[in-house]
Amino acid sequence: MSKQEFLEKLHSRLSGLPQPDIDERLAFYSEIIDDRTEEGFSEEEAVREIGNIDDIVSQIVEEIPLKKLVKEKVKAKKKVSVLQILLIALGLPIWLSLGVVLFAVIFALYISLWSVIISLWAILVSLILCVPGALILAVVNICTAHTYIGLAMIGIGLACLGLVIFFLIGCKAVTKGIVILTKKIFNLIKRGFIKKEEV
Repeated sequence: MSKQEFLEKLHSRLSGLPQPDIDERLAFYSEIIDDRTEEGFSEEEAVREIGNIDDIVSQIVEEIPLKKLVKEKVKAKKKVSVLQILLIALGLPIWLSLGVVLFAVIFALYISLWSVIISLWAILVSLILCVPGALILAVVNICTAHTYIGLAMIGIGLACLGLVIFFLIGCKAVTKGIVILTKKIFNLIKRGFIKKEEV
């Protein structure tokens, strides 16, 4: 792919972004290609070395704040007619209530996911506290001639220690997964704002 083809594809994929950001990114990648060609690479090799356009677009979308994308999307492109204003006003009770419900459902799902994470970490902390508690009870019971109970407390302490290791690995994995999922959903929302509009 030539430099011009690459820049045209990149421009079309970034069409929903604010124009200054598009210009800045195109200038940046154009300069990279020019630098590579000065080093002796062909245009095609320089473009290939930059990477996949999908990955580049994903990286650019991650860097741009959602507020900026929303602002660009809702910016008035043309004047609104009286009929459109009237239809918006008449439909306000319906689309506003649907918007509030959609926001509430998404927010509730988000809070539910994170409450599961908090619960798992709370269980881990309680298991960590059980280990020294069981060992203290074991010592007290052994010293007061309740040897079997003391040995049972040692077993409970060791079982809690094993559960701590198990829960620590699980909590880390689940938390990492939820963070990645949240980031992907957020980037998916951001990508919705830069989709190329149908002509």
